[in-house]
Amino acid sequence: MPFTWNLYRAILYKAAGQNNGKIITAASVDWQQSPAPVGNGAGNSFGKALEHVAAANRNAKFVAYNNKPPNAVGVQTNSNSKGILIMDPDPPDSAAWILHTVPGFPKALQAYTFPAEEIAKGHLFVCLTIKEEQLDLIALALRIARPLVYHHDIPAAEVNSRPNLKNLLNGDSSVLPPLTIRKEIKKAADPGIKVSVFSKGEKSGYEMFKKVLSRKLKKDLKVWTTRDTKLKGDCRTVG
Repeated sequence: MPFTWNLYRAILYKAAGQNNGKIITAASVDWQQSPAPVGNGAGNSFGKALEHVAAANRNAKFVAYNNKPPNAVGVQTNSNSKGILIMDPDPPDSAAWILHTVPGFPKALQAYTFPAEEIAKGHLFVCLTIKEEQLDLIALALRIARPLVYHHDIPAAEVNSRPNLKNLLNGDSSVLPPLTIRKEIKKAADPGIKVSVFSKGEKSGYEMFKKVLSRKLKKDLKVWTTRDTKLKGDCRTVG
């Protein structure tokens, strides 16, 4: 059957130690209780979104990336990026970008399984429907972040028509400075909602927050690090 998405955006936050979370969608202005635990692929929104990743579908081809890919041990990368790009290689124009924070997830072309050990941690999921023309802009941002791609089955004709996607899948992340970039994409709606995508390379550090995000958003930011056991207000080592 054709791969079609309802015009959609959703954000789900699961708190540490919780098997369920709060979700906000395009249809709601407030956070709501997620209809099912994250471990229940059939009942939660992101389990539904990932059904095209769990089984082969000629109308749903995807790129999956994760710095800690499923079924892999001891993989070392310079990126923390995790997500999936999905597209329909046939008409109509249909694509989605799912971003998340879960290591070892999801398993490509296997039944939906949320890692049991990740229930103890807090996690975030974001899903956006996009136009297929946005895929190469996203690929450019990902080239700077240098994610580890662990699965892709997008047809060669679709890849070759998108130079940044082609370079990303070929492992070519040799982009020129700046070490941080900002691109705008639009959600697939009428009118589309603009989404700013910020991306930083491995050599970019604190300036991503101080000189880019804070200035662009015109807001003060509180940034936490897992570098040590002390909770600081930014990512710099103090003292």
